[in-house]
Amino acid sequence: MSRIHDALKRAEQERATSLGTHVEPSFPQPAAEQVPMPPLHSPVTSGMPVASDFSYESLLARCQPMAWNPDPTTMLFFQEDETRLGTEEFRTLRSRLYQIREKMPLKRLLVTSALPKEGKSFVAANLAQVLVRQHGRRALIIDADLRNPGLHRHLGTASTPGLSEYLMGECDEFAALQRGTMENLFFMPAGRVVPGAPELLANGRLKLLLQRVEPLFDWIVLDSAPVIPVSDSTLVAGACDGVLMVVRSNVTPSPLAKKAREEFPDKLLLGVVLNGTSTEKMHQSKYYYGEAVATT
Repeated sequence: MSRIHDALKRAEQERATSLGTHVEPSFPQPAAEQVPMPPLHSPVTSGMPVASDFSYESLLARCQPMAWNPDPTTMLFFQEDETRLGTEEFRTLRSRLYQIREKMPLKRLLVTSALPKEGKSFVAANLAQVLVRQHGRRALIIDADLRNPGLHRHLGTASTPGLSEYLMGECDEFAALQRGTMENLFFMPAGRVVPGAPELLANGRLKLLLQRVEPLFDWIVLDSAPVIPVSDSTLVAGACDGVLMVVRSNVTPSPLAKKAREEFPDKLLLGVVLNGTSTEKMHQSKYYYGEAVATT
């Protein structure tokens, strides 16, 4: 097209020269290359609070330690006695996650279950605790169960402000984050329960949050709603690197566990955490490849 345009332009100029006059080209000029422009107002960030200086130093300065009061019956690593039943199983789970990490990028972990009351929050909270037991490791645990949040009760802390306020644009990341007495462990509660959880989780702010906080932490653990009753976990999984499925021994029906497992692509499902086993079965099962065992 450019050669044709140049030829026509030369012919027009020659004709004008022969007539002794200057004639503006009458053929249409080639259209300028159209460069797409970004929208003036992004639905993800426009008008919503976002922390301007997001570094680990500013995180420590803005998130002052809070007086958490962890539940001693379920939070295993806030105690002086780290030989309690279940602690070694969480260390085994940690080791297996690091083994998987050698083969694939793995930082954002979703912990979920097929049904309620299978122990997903127990597993998510204790996993985050055991991860920061390694020197210099930082972990963030996010309660992404916006329908029936429970992590704040396990940790003995406030439930707001949290993720729902952040997703609605009512606060920035710093305002929604907490840190307690355990070094390098940070927590974002679910916030207040509001209608429209799937729409909030899908509005783009969750991915923005994870992108911004990811450089500050070695691990990010998200506790989400059960898979069978609602669709929330599949939405959260899209922003994560891997999924751990919690099933409760002798409680979770096998068909429902299988159905929940099928909600996630094979590449996302890291394994199954068998929760609530008897002491005898626990010591037998913990050596099975690809299966992590924990008890409440």
